[in-house]
Amino acid sequence: MKKNSVRGGILLIVAVIGVWYVSIPFVGPNKYVPKIAPVSKEAPKNMKLTSSAFTNEEKIPVEFTCDGKKVNPPLAISGIPEGAKSLAMIVDDPDAPAGTFTHWVIWNIDAATTEIGSGTIPPKSQEGTNSAGRIGYTPPCPPSGTHRYFFTLLALDTTIGLDAKAKKADLETAMKGHIMEQTNLIGAYGR
Repeated sequence: MKKNSVRGGILLIVAVIGVWYVSIPFVGPNKYVPKIAPVSKEAPKNMKLTSSAFTNEEKIPVEFTCDGKKVNPPLAISGIPEGAKSLAMIVDDPDAPAGTFTHWVIWNIDAATTEIGSGTIPPKSQEGTNSAGRIGYTPPCPPSGTHRYFFTLLALDTTIGLDAKAKKADLETAMKGHIMEQTNLIGAYGR
């Protein structure tokens, strides 16, 4: 009788963990996917976001963290869809202890932009308030362990009318129905 209770308890725990795991917004092993859906699923996906400082799913150099110069890494943009009016970017850490931490919210990046230099923002773009309560970029600074940082670039069919007090949720609401395409660059940093 006791063995059946133990076995039943173990099966219940395994079932609960299984349901929890499948509900996490991950694709494949340990890949978080921000919950922002493109407008058109039929269009070819050519947009790319890269960095000369690190490759996708590799370590972000110390220089671009709280242990270094505390500036954003250099970013290269290509394959912007025809008809895009502006770009937006959200940088977040889904591994933060208290839930996803937003490091950077920036919008109204000119659609013709091909690069964002280290420590700079494109002319006429607008930065919002991050999870640290600051306007602009807050560098990776995990309390312990290795965290992943998702640089999500979005091509929009409009410009966004928000002020600097706007947060990630405000930007996501303003972008609804206007996202033409999105892409991610993922970096990691640990302390």
